[in-house]
Amino acid sequence: MSRFSEALYSIAITLWVGGLWAIGALAAPTLFYKIADRTLAGNAGGAMFESMAWVSMACAAYLLLFLIARRGFSVFKSGAFWLVLAMLALTLAGHFGVGPILAELRADALPRQIMESVLRDRFAAWHGVSSGLYLIEGLLGLALVATQGKTLR
Repeated sequence: MSRFSEALYSIAITLWVGGLWAIGALAAPTLFYKIADRTLAGNAGGAMFESMAWVSMACAAYLLLFLIARRGFSVFKSGAFWLVLAMLALTLAGHFGVGPILAELRADALPRQIMESVLRDRFAAWHGVSSGLYLIEGLLGLALVATQGKTLR
């Protein structure tokens, strides 16, 4: 493998895991702390999480291709492979599974804001599921960062 592809591997991990933590632990909470309009803060946060999902999918695609090219069939013995695959599955579940449910609940609540509607409890429950998936993905990302040096040897 070339040094360039190895550098891209490191960059993809950094972008993915760093982005997860920067948005989930810093940007989103700051939005809700600094913006009085919770709907505006939620919409801005939602847009960031959506963008991060697409970044995650792109990074996962590169990381999986890199690992397969590097290890061939022995990739199935690689912890990094399974971490990336699990993180990708969580991204897909959150973005294509839970995300549309949250969007539908918001739409069904109109003309009221979701947190002022009778759908508030269902929205809160699904939002909790989404947050849990995101947290697990972030923790798996930390494990991926910790194993990165071993993978490149």
